[in-house]
Amino acid sequence: MGDRARRRVEIDDCPLPEDRLYDWENRTWAMREAGGELWKIGLMAPFTAFIGPANAITFRPLGPLERGRSVGMVESVRFTGAVRLPFDAEVVEQNSALPSRPRLLNDAAYGDGWVARIRPKRPDEERPWLQSAEALAPQVRAFVREQHVRCWPVTPDLEMFEIGLECSAILTQVNEELAKRPAGWALRLVTDDPTSPIEMERWSDQTGHTLLARRHEGNLYEFLIRKEENPVPRRPLRGAR
Repeated sequence: MGDRARRRVEIDDCPLPEDRLYDWENRTWAMREAGGELWKIGLMAPFTAFIGPANAITFRPLGPLERGRSVGMVESVRFTGAVRLPFDAEVVEQNSALPSRPRLLNDAAYGDGWVARIRPKRPDEERPWLQSAEALAPQVRAFVREQHVRCWPVTPDLEMFEIGLECSAILTQVNEELAKRPAGWALRLVTDDPTSPIEMERWSDQTGHTLLARRHEGNLYEFLIRKEENPVPRRPLRGAR
């Protein structure tokens, strides 16, 4: 697949890799495996960002199914729904990692979060409803903006909206929250403090926890923070000797 496998369309940080096709009606992608008759399918990243952190997936039995039929059910805090076939096919394998790690649907939608491997019923069938990343981009862009979807490198485990507070008070709350959480846990922070870009960089240097991403829209600043297992400060805490 070469360069094509590495290229992707970005829509407000939501990726659409160009090495596969998309069934927008069912919010799924399908990618033919190199040199074979099988395809992998999964859920599109803008959709998994919309539904929030997946907490469970259950699979239907293997076997032949028609387009639109369910290969499994996904649950998140605000969504329960099916992963549907993009075309008539036999489901030959399910991703055995997903039941114990459903968050892969969010954090690796186009990689380790694949859902199933399928064999098309009619391999040479024309499938005009499947679209390229470039062709689908306008529809995805409208969805992302209408639904206020935010795609992040890692799906936040918690979101904090701190409006009207100074950054020093906010960081106290952030530290208290992180102290209760396991390593790898991610927090999305939204604030309107204009000093927050500088203060958050300083905080990350002082604590060793990682700022994975940041955004600025209007008067709001957004930060994605990950708690590290063994944080290594890059500068001393204020007042430290």
